[in-house]
This record gives sequence, C-alpha cells and structure tokens, in this order.
Amino acid sequence: MKPLSDIGLVGLAVMGENLILNMASKGYTVTAYNRSVDKVDNFLSGRAQGKTIRGARSIEELVASLAKPRKIMLMVKAGKAVDDFIEQLIPHLEPGDIIIDGGNTHFPDTDRRTAYLASKGLRFIGTGVSGGEEGALTGPSIMPGGSPEAWPYVKDIFQSISAKVDDGSPCCDWVGENGAGHFVKMVHNGIEYGDMQLICEAYQIMKEVLGLSADEMHQVFAEWNKGELDSYLIEITRDILAYKDDDGEPLVEKILDTAGQKGTGKWTGVIALDLGVPLTLISEAVFARCLSSQKAERVEAAKVIKGPAVNFTGDKQAFINDLRNAVFASKIISYAQGYLLMREAAKEYGWNLNYGGIALMWRGGCIIRSSFLGNIKEAFDKNPELKNLLLDDYFTKTVDAAQAGWRRVAAAAIVNGIPAPTITSALTYFDGYRTARLPANLLQAQRDYFGAHTYERIDRPRGEFFHTNWTGRGGNTASTTYNV
Repeated sequence: MKPLSDIGLVGLAVMGENLILNMASKGYTVTAYNRSVDKVDNFLSGRAQGKTIRGARSIEELVASLAKPRKIMLMVKAGKAVDDFIEQLIPHLEPGDIIIDGGNTHFPDTDRRTAYLASKGLRFIGTGVSGGEEGALTGPSIMPGGSPEAWPYVKDIFQSISAKVDDGSPCCDWVGENGAGHFVKMVHNGIEYGDMQLICEAYQIMKEVLGLSADEMHQVFAEWNKGELDSYLIEITRDILAYKDDDGEPLVEKILDTAGQKGTGKWTGVIALDLGVPLTLISEAVFARCLSSQKAERVEAAKVIKGPAVNFTGDKQAFINDLRNAVFASKIISYAQGYLLMREAAKEYGWNLNYGGIALMWRGGCIIRSSFLGNIKEAFDKNPELKNLLLDDYFTKTVDAAQAGWRRVAAAAIVNGIPAPTITSALTYFDGYRTARLPANLLQAQRDYFGAHTYERIDRPRGEFFHTNWTGRGGNTASTTYNV
C-alpha cells in the first residue's frame, strides 16, 4: 500500500463502500472515513480486508493520509450534510486541494459551493454518479462538473472506475463548469422517471387490456430486450416479472402500488418550466408517482367512479408489436425533450455541453443505459447543432414507422380507461411539434382581449406587437409582453 492515499472518500453507505472497492480494484489507494467510526472498522475488517484501503477515524487523520493535492469525495446525503462536511474539511486543507460531491445534489447548490470554495483557494467538483450498487462496484456512469482546473487531477481515477462501452471508451468525461455535471445527472434522473413510467404503462396495458399473466409479460419484455428497446430497465423488468414469492405467485403483484421519489424528477420539471421547455413526458411521470401516492383516496374513488368496461377483440400479438412501437417512440420523445432542456440550460448558464459525449456517458453503467443512446451520439456527431432529435434522419424515420401503432395504443388505452400519461403526452407533443400552425393565435387574441397583452401578426415582421380595442370600450394602452 502507498504511504499516502490517492483519494479519500467520506460516507460508507452502499454507494460509498462500492466506489472505494472499485477504486482499489483499479490500483488506487483509498482512505475511507465515516462519521460513525464503527462503520470504518467494520468495513476494514470485512469487505476492505486485504485491499489497498486504509481507514481514518477523524477528519484530521483523513486529510493527513492523502497525497497532495488532496482529493476528498463526499458520498453523503445531499443538502446540509454536504455543507457541514465541507466546513469541517476547510480548516485542514491547503490551496489547490479538491473536494468532490458525488451525491444527488441540486445543481444550484453546486454552483454556490464551487464559488464559495474558490474564494477559499480550493477546488470543487460536483459529479453525478449513476448505476446503483452494482454500477458503483463494477463501473458507473460519472458526470463531473465544477472547477475545470480540478479535472486533470481526478480524470484518471474517474475514467478508470467508470463503465466502458464496447470500444473501451469510458462513460465519464468533463461536462462543464459549476453545476453542469449535476444538471446533466438531474436530467438523466428525469429521463429515468420517464423510462420507468413508460414501462409501467406497457405492463398495465398488457395486464388489463390483453389479460396477460406475469409469465407472459416476462416473455414479452425478454423479446423486447433483444431489439431496439434493449436496455437495463427493460432487462430488470423482464427479471422482476419472472420472480416468484414463496408461494410461487409473482412477487410484483404483491407490492403496494405507491411509488417513492427523491426529488430529482421534480427538479427537472421545475427547471423546465423556468426555462420554458415543454418537458411533458418527464413531468407526467413525476405526476404519475404523485397520483400513486394517493392510494387510500384512489381506493375510495374506485368504489364510486366507474370507467368503461375493457373490451379487446383484436390480434394480441399485433397489439404487442404496436405497444413496443409506442414505448420506443415515446422514449425517443423523452430523450428529445431532455436534450432540449440541456440545450436551453447551456444557453442560460453559459455551459459548453458535448451532447454526443453525454450520450456516450449514458451508454454504460447508468440506470438509463440502452442501445439506442449510440444513435443519439451519432446524431450529434453528424450535427452538433441539432435542435431536436426528431429532426435527425434516423429518429424521423423511426418515429414515422412507429406512428400508426403508437396511435392505436394511445386510442386503446383511452377507450378502455387505462391511464397512460406518458405514452399519450408524448404523442401529443409529437403532434404539436410537427404542426406548423397551432391555435395559439386564438389564445393570444384572448389574452389581448381581457388583459391587453398584445399579439404579433403573420402579415407583419416578428417583434412588432399590436393591441386591439376588442370591445370598443377599452383604450390603446397595452400590457407588457412575456416570452418563454
């Protein structure tokens, strides 16, 4: 073991422990620290035994064990705990030392911490880490941002421990300054919300409309995982549907239908509203979780509010093919909206994001890893200024081919009273995006009628605003305009 460690890590929960073991397996010497010292002792005598891992029982001991510039990674609960540890570390660090926050932190906090630590002569990295327990141990997707001058000092460690794609490229690269890394991780999590909800809607439609058993749905997802929907979430859904409880019945059917969430999906929706981005699918996925949490109220409502009787008489296999197309087309919409959000954020915050590189970072290790991320990378490699994924040839043709089945699935869900908020909202966005003239002309007339909010005209240059005295009783004074 080296006399001084390459990096220190604070927080011996699931992700922290596994990241340390990952680092040690790549030849790095790591110092482990936890506020509860017994966790350090248990780790050293257990999973860390015999590896290039040393323990620290105080902040002072942690800092003293590290090679300069010192690199300390925090894997603690986002929020106050991160700030508390930063304050504990500062008195013991020297200019040029690096603090890394690897938690699910809201990006404005990373902006604030980067500036604060810079004022102390220290460097800060806020990095998204995705992949769960298994990814942390064997190779996660890592999305770092913060102080650019800190990146060369952690690049080798991060890229060594990250997942790799087929050609050996690491699923980790510098994202951008300040909160860019945590912003990209936030969008990743938002897309994860959308992907999971799409799969859940497909499951419910197959179960309620087609009457398929868990074993039959297991076979469907196994087949889907061999094609364009090949992904981690489809793969685990396949396995979940095959898992039996002690009595031989599918375990999934015994799990209470109330979904939890930690806030990253909500953050994604809120910033989309702030930036005026129509992030409809991810927002619906967040709202679906909120609705699921109202379990008792839904049970009572089900006793008094009735929907249509389910009636399916078509070809089940043909409908399953339609459902696959609906899920895939909707997934494309989700990613298109997510990338649009990142593009608008880059303009707002002055980031220079590599959109193809982000797709590469997501191709391995993370929860949303899937084969079609390669198509996204190719799209941005061809056109780095691509405004919307739907305008790329591959995605234009793919969605067009899926469109008829997508519509049949959306119609079947509505007719049979099955909630499918992400599938239907994705289709609505698609139809809105491809429509050259929307009814917003009437909306602007309404706004001008009751609030003198003005409007532009199609027969005049953009940027000229007009107000009409619609009733004859108003004046010529107009209100201010608002543009998203």
